[in-house]
Amino acid sequence: MSLQKTPPTRVFVELVPWADRGPANNLVSGGETLPGLRHPLSSTQAQTATREVHVSGTSEVSGGPDRAQVVMRVSSTKEKAAEAKKSVCRRLDYITQSLQQQGVQAENITVTKDFRRVENAYHMEAEVCITFTEFGKMQNICNFLVEKLDSSVVISPPQFYHTPGSVENLRRQACLVAVENAWRKAQEVCNLVGQTLGKPLLIKEEETKEWEGQIDDHQSSRLSSSLTVQQKIKSATIHAASKVFITFEIKGKEKRKKHL
Repeated sequence: MSLQKTPPTRVFVELVPWADRGPANNLVSGGETLPGLRHPLSSTQAQTATREVHVSGTSEVSGGPDRAQVVMRVSSTKEKAAEAKKSVCRRLDYITQSLQQQGVQAENITVTKDFRRVENAYHMEAEVCITFTEFGKMQNICNFLVEKLDSSVVISPPQFYHTPGSVENLRRQACLVAVENAWRKAQEVCNLVGQTLGKPLLIKEEETKEWEGQIDDHQSSRLSSSLTVQQKIKSATIHAASKVFITFEIKGKEKRKKHL
């Protein structure tokens, strides 16, 4: 008894890229037209058709404040104008000299003075506004001046903030990280299905968000002046998020040259 031969394999469907054709060319049996019918590309068109992969990428970055401002107030009330001025200027000179010795630049120090008469006395008040870029140095200077000066010198708690340039850099960093994440995703997808990722055809930032850092409910119920320095830095930290959409080309397989 002879074995039956296995029938040859036949291909019933061939998957090729599709293209839309106009209604006038969408012919069916009987010469009728069917709007919206799609026809397969020819073998030549299929080879030149662009294959794409569409991915999205997100990111979230954060940055602490890069500036802090401290205000020191010196005041004196005396019966004689010269004595009031002398008392304030003496302590004011001590503050400015201490700041310069600690490396604080003159352009980061602003001094304002106010002199007026109060009933039968003279009152003078001076305000020193200092901008710091190094928060450790700021704390050391404030602690030193609190120790050396009397209670007539009032040092305000530091106010932390961001310069416009640092915020813009944070936004740009969020976008770049989102693009990198999308590229990595597309690369992994192509590797998984055995394809080669090509150049980007479209890059679009779809969404951006910004918000300041928030402390927990227990801490937020306390007065701002009672927060520690680290809590204030955390509260002033800015977070930036970005979402991008990218279309990449999928490269075709290169034909190997035959060696003679």
